[in-house]
Amino acid sequence: MNKHIKWHKPLLSKEDRQKRNGHKSLIVWLTGLSGSGKSTIANLVEHQLFKEGIHTFLLDGDNLRHGINHNLGFSEEDRKENIRRISEIGKLFVDSGIVVFAAAISPYKEDREAARQRFKEEEFIEVYVKCTLEECERRDPKGLYEKARNGEIKNFTGISQLYEEPSDPEITINTTEQPIEKSVHQLTQYLLSKLKGIE
Repeated sequence: MNKHIKWHKPLLSKEDRQKRNGHKSLIVWLTGLSGSGKSTIANLVEHQLFKEGIHTFLLDGDNLRHGINHNLGFSEEDRKENIRRISEIGKLFVDSGIVVFAAAISPYKEDREAARQRFKEEEFIEVYVKCTLEECERRDPKGLYEKARNGEIKNFTGISQLYEEPSDPEITINTTEQPIEKSVHQLTQYLLSKLKGIE
């Protein structure tokens, strides 16, 4: 970073914005294999919180690759940069007083931990959307697993690239064993319990 660039402290703080919104701000980081249900759950839970008057925004990993991350591939180095950018954007939203959802495979523990370090302890909620590889392949909503098995897609998480399961997430949602409605209710109730307490 250029030594001549200085940090400018804004007049409005994160706490000012939280008080105006009437709730805490944080990032909900959903990680899991492709097809596990991350984006679906994030969308539905965001909608539930929005109906409760919570200020929200969703950062979907696929959508971000159409814009700010369009120049990144799926090598380990590019995945690391992908997660760095998502977490930096997420930090801006949290500082603005918003509950932001980040739905991204984020396969490596080191990268998820680096993302966590950008936030205060209570501001980062890691959600492990747990689903077996077999079930994700059975669903294969985008047809990606079939292409990966056929060699059409390289560096595909779960097939030709490792996925490191979270060792201590704030919450685990097992989408192999429970329907989407129960998963959405589980996460919604968990987050509502965390967001209150601003007066």
